[in-house]
Amino acid sequence: MTAVAPAAPARPRSRQGRGRMVVVGVLVLGALGFLVFRGLGDATMYFRTTDEAVAQRQSLGEKRFRIEGTVVPGSIKEAGTFTDFVIAGNSAKVAVHNQGQPVGLFQENIPVVLEGHFASGGDTFQSDRVMVKHSADYDAKHPERAGSAPAAKS
Repeated sequence: MTAVAPAAPARPRSRQGRGRMVVVGVLVLGALGFLVFRGLGDATMYFRTTDEAVAQRQSLGEKRFRIEGTVVPGSIKEAGTFTDFVIAGNSAKVAVHNQGQPVGLFQENIPVVLEGHFASGGDTFQSDRVMVKHSADYDAKHPERAGSAPAAKS
């Protein structure tokens, strides 16, 4: 009969190996935490009406947020890749300086949501994104612009 040698006992992990695992774990958790924080920060961007933004101008400072208002007729001035216009709420107006081309539906007297911040030391809203708001009524009247099918008749 042949004798089988007993298996060598498992070597316990060295302290150095455990230390590396802890460091790797901390780095992975830190990276995941950063990604979650960054994603949630973008998803929870502040949204203010024109009146709220004007009332909270000092506390908003130069923080990035979204502002909603209606484009004032006669206020749109285009110059190259910049568009200046004014939005209004119930009782407040805000001058806007937008960099980039507004979307195709952008025009006077329509509600818009802008993304950006107030300029330092001024009341002008510096925007780099314009989103046009429209209702189901608008969709029904202008299906070719909104990209929806014609409204069903009752």
